Amino acid sequence: MSEKTAQPPPGGQPGNLPPETTSFVGRETELDLLAHVLADRARDTFGGRLVTLTGAGGVGKTRLALRAAARVSASFPDGVWLTELSPLRDPDLVGLALTQALQLTDQSARPVVDTLADWLRDKRLLLVLDSCEHLLAGCAQTLLTLLAAAPGICVLATSRQPLGVGGEQQVDVDPLPVTDTEHTAAATLFAQRAAAAAPGFRLDAANRETVLGICRRLDGVPLAIELAAAQLPELSVGSLYERLADRLPSRLDLLATRDERGLPRHQALRTTIGWSNELCEPLERLLWARLSVFAGTFGVEAAERVCAGGPLPAYRVVELLARLLDKSIVRRDQRDFNRLRMLDTVAEYGTDWLRQLGDEHRMRWRHLDYYRDLVHRGCAEWNSARQVQWCDRIVAEHSNLRAAVDFALAEPEAAVALDMAAHTGFLWRHCGYGRDAAACLDRVLTVDAEPGPVRTLALWSRGTVAILQGDLDEADVWAGLAAEAAAEQGDPRVIAATRYLTGSGPLLRGRFDEAIKAYRQPEGVPLGSDWCGSAMLQARCGVTFAHQLTGRFDQAREVGEELWQDCVRIGERWVRAWTDPMLAQVALAAGDAAEAERRAREGTVGHGLLHNSAGIGHALDALAEAVLARGDAARAAVLLGVSDGFWSLAGRAHMDSPQLRAARQACEDRAREVIGSAAYDKEYRVGLEMTNEEGLAYATAR
Repeated sequence: MSEKTAQPPPGGQPGNLPPETTSFVGRETELDLLAHVLADRARDTFGGRLVTLTGAGGVGKTRLALRAAARVSASFPDGVWLTELSPLRDPDLVGLALTQALQLTDQSARPVVDTLADWLRDKRLLLVLDSCEHLLAGCAQTLLTLLAAAPGICVLATSRQPLGVGGEQQVDVDPLPVTDTEHTAAATLFAQRAAAAAPGFRLDAANRETVLGICRRLDGVPLAIELAAAQLPELSVGSLYERLADRLPSRLDLLATRDERGLPRHQALRTTIGWSNELCEPLERLLWARLSVFAGTFGVEAAERVCAGGPLPAYRVVELLARLLDKSIVRRDQRDFNRLRMLDTVAEYGTDWLRQLGDEHRMRWRHLDYYRDLVHRGCAEWNSARQVQWCDRIVAEHSNLRAAVDFALAEPEAAVALDMAAHTGFLWRHCGYGRDAAACLDRVLTVDAEPGPVRTLALWSRGTVAILQGDLDEADVWAGLAAEAAAEQGDPRVIAATRYLTGSGPLLRGRFDEAIKAYRQPEGVPLGSDWCGSAMLQARCGVTFAHQLTGRFDQAREVGEELWQDCVRIGERWVRAWTDPMLAQVALAAGDAAEAERRAREGTVGHGLLHNSAGIGHALDALAEAVLARGDAARAAVLLGVSDGFWSLAGRAHMDSPQLRAARQACEDRAREVIGSAAYDKEYRVGLEMTNEEGLAYATAR
């Protein structure tokens, strides 16, 4: 998944910390303290392993946490992993957010925290949880379980208040000190950000006192200083200082807790955001408010479609976005510069403004309508050459899709909720978000949903998630309901699509002939580019798999080759990536190790493009067998190590298939015979310790 493919830190260590895009100023005392505390906690598996940075919004908790985490990364061999919680609204989803940040696709039906605890049990890593304050109960409950189960993990959290977990060490983050020296961190921060906003600006004797005065009036709050410095293209330093002398009332007061309102640092921040808003032109203020409906990051096209209307024409949105970027109201995402975001505190102000305009509900409907159209188009084009692009888009828009689904489920229009959940659930199932798919589909399918094509899609998607998770009894229930719904519709393509569900239960129970019969497609049904076409291809893939597992390699070759050609013809990659390793096994049975290696490598590449951990594990097992067959047992051992790493992310090693497990064990046994157990263990460990990116690069190198 694209959000799950962040570059590892220097040295190839696992993790997903974003790159720093602006300079880091000051905080050496705090950094030294955190480095000492975290390194000490990494060594002591019995002490308190939760450190929480607390402070007001805008004081710099996130930047400090990320810099401290990067500094101590060497103490955590299994990596440093960031989970951004600000887009989340449901405290019960904290565990799922952690799972997704750790790149665990978790294809099981177990409680997510239990799965996470098992995976973390032998790991030594640092979890960074950013913006916990609105999910305190969920964070506390999840971390209590994880810290008890996994003695090698540490947690660095940021929050406006402590999490309330036993053993938690709280570190207060204060504003930057403001002293009468031009080298104070606050003045340095202002000067650097001012130079970025107004090239040529420099801190000198002529403006030093004024800059220090600005920083004092902002109480050293970093976000306030950055927002003030961004105004320099429109204001001189002197005008900026004078403007701050008049502390304009701010609507952000409504967002402050009773305890926060009296704090000077909060006064400074709300004043700065308030007059930053006043300095914007009316249409800039309107766009700022409307952008607050997005969760996480967003693209320019989405901003144009959602935010335009009334006094704000679509053709002005790009220009106004550029102005908000210049003023640091909107920022580029650190992982993908083509996407934009607002800091939490700035977005909160926009939401407050939108509510005062009486426009929040309408704008959330516009947000829902945009993403409803998006998932409709994604499902309509899934079975086409645009499949990889759609997968990347669904991953990038995950937070917005979740927000849109949640809004739809909270509204009284049941048909809209069913429609949004059905189409989003189908795409989430194929893009690594099976638990999200199950959660939203369960909510719409527990009521008497209106019969029709949308309900059938929802039933099919829910059934395939159950298959993905290995819950075959549950899958049987959904398969029966989907088949009934398809029969009521009478559409031959929908009937053909449901055959995938009816055949997969027998397949995974080892009743292969029954599965082949159930998968059989009606004659003359057109494929198409939509979800039905994909389901029909998946059924044919199941037939190929059944023939391969029973050793009927001629039949597997016949069905699989025809299927593979159809996938290539339409540009489909998801089914093709599953078919390639099956054809690799067919080639191995025929004694063609080179062809088997080529096929398995292609499957690995395809699954990598679609961020499918279980698929990568399946392809790598076949690749290891092919490499071993051509005489390179050492490379096969490394590949098995890489494969096991991906299977551990999926949560169900070898899809719980006795045949796949037996084949993998036989490959290991043969490799040990060739190079000896000691050499095998050494090479296997090399593969197991690779990052995901390193493992894929190694496997796909020719």
